[in-house]
Amino acid sequence: MPKIITAKRLAGDTEKAREYVKTHILFPSGLLGLIFMVAGAASLVYQFMIKTYSWQTFLETSGLLLVGGLLGWAQTRYHQYLLREHPGHFASRMKIFSRTGIKRSKREVLIPPLEHRGRSLVPLWYILGIGALFGASAVSSSLGQVDYTAAFLLPWAGFFWAKLFFWRGVLGESKK
Repeated sequence: MPKIITAKRLAGDTEKAREYVKTHILFPSGLLGLIFMVAGAASLVYQFMIKTYSWQTFLETSGLLLVGGLLGWAQTRYHQYLLREHPGHFASRMKIFSRTGIKRSKREVLIPPLEHRGRSLVPLWYILGIGALFGASAVSSSLGQVDYTAAFLLPWAGFFWAKLFFWRGVLGESKK
């Protein structure tokens, strides 16, 4: 009997974790990716109309999208690992966010601590990733070929679109 209950609880945790990914990772990534991409494209259109637009500008903006995409891919791989190996982490987060008001304060669900190799380095990698996005923006803007607004927006557009793109195959596996 305990094996059946444990299997059902793990299946429930996996479904809650997938729901968390859809609600709190994919939806914001799609929305923010769209906002950053439209604003970045508008900034490039402004640059084309007012300033200069050359092949170097095209290469730098493509590079900015690529840098953001690589960092978005890396973060997505880490989150996919957490979903696969530690679904309880995302499931408990979903349980916390689904409670509102008085229900939330009465019975607070504790997020189980993550224990995996390299866990202590995760905050450092996040800081380095954000620094890489800002650094790529600063370098591109200082070279003078890309407007500073587009240089700031395009890496973030690549980051959020990569997160959205690389999650698509993983969440579809539950229906098969």
